[in-house]
Amino acid sequence: MRARIASLFIVLMLVFSMVLTACSSRQATATSTNTSPTAATAVTSTTTTTPATSTTPNASSGQSTSAAASAGSQDLSTAVEAVAQKVLPSVVYISVRTVSPTAFGFGQVVQGVGSGVIFDPKGYILTNDHVVGDAQSITVVLSDGRKFQAQLIGRSPQNDIAVIKIDGTNLPVATLGDSDQLKIGQWVVAIGNALGLEGGPTVTVGIVSALNRTLSAQETGGTTMEHLIQTDAAINPGNSGGPLVDLNGNVIGINTAKIQSAEGIGFAIAINQAKQIVQQLLSGTPQGYLGVAGVTVTPALAARYNLPVNQGVLIVDVSPGSPAAQAGLRPGDVVIQADGKNMTSISDLEQVIRSHKPGDKLTLTINRNGQQQTITATLGQAPVIK
Repeated sequence: MRARIASLFIVLMLVFSMVLTACSSRQATATSTNTSPTAATAVTSTTTTTPATSTTPNASSGQSTSAAASAGSQDLSTAVEAVAQKVLPSVVYISVRTVSPTAFGFGQVVQGVGSGVIFDPKGYILTNDHVVGDAQSITVVLSDGRKFQAQLIGRSPQNDIAVIKIDGTNLPVATLGDSDQLKIGQWVVAIGNALGLEGGPTVTVGIVSALNRTLSAQETGGTTMEHLIQTDAAINPGNSGGPLVDLNGNVIGINTAKIQSAEGIGFAIAINQAKQIVQQLLSGTPQGYLGVAGVTVTPALAARYNLPVNQGVLIVDVSPGSPAAQAGLRPGDVVIQADGKNMTSISDLEQVIRSHKPGDKLTLTINRNGQQQTITATLGQAPVIK
């Protein structure tokens, strides 16, 4: 009898053990299944800047977040490498010779270095005005070693844009993008001849830190510059005139300046603004000109400067003798409407001006010190030098 009881007890214990084992196995399987979506989400989130990369979860459900981040970094690295291979051939080294007067009245020859980007197979090159504006001679060197003497086609000192031309065949050409489609946080690549170092252009990477920045004449040492792209991609002397490109290899800006007293604050001229200058220089078609520099009014800007409105375009500078000055516009005025259209950004005002020709009347509704009034300006011709 006791032997039967003992045998039954052993059988019950074996069954109980099997049940526990089955439960543990199911619990482990559930934990593994819940881990997979987490890993998949991490991979998807990390690789959003490179849509061509597969976001299918690893067959092993134990893929870690750090592994996903590493894969994302590799994707970015590959993208930057592809951009460099695509754009580098069209980035040129520019050497200029200028004559600077000395205290004794003699001219001293000064040599400078900058960058540029070929944007047309006919040999047209986009660069900064401060690179070539006062040059007595301009030498352009391509990445394949070819050397050319360049001709200055035209310049816009106010916008720090210039176009030069070389005569050559089979020239590498960069694609100009659309800076209006840029987003803050988007990855960008800066290319240029930093410090004129030997061995070709320097490639740096960063993000779009801000859009539509304005630098005053005091900050630039020249004219007020607006609609600038701010980036933390390293921009150094020699980078001026080089391209800022997106991860598709499209030029979305022309590198122009950096804040010397700060880290990671550089600026590029939005390519859409540069395109307007190029069109005017190459076609000879005059563009309407008001002669103001402004910034988009935001709630934060309105609070900071105690503005009477939360929307519009704040005028920060008026060029002496310009149509805006003749019409009576002043720094501190806020443009609320132009030709009856509400102004929500500086781009809105630019669009209205572009729709007019020199000599057209432009009606502006402004707020000055809390009082609304209407001003009519006769547009002039955008200043460029040919």
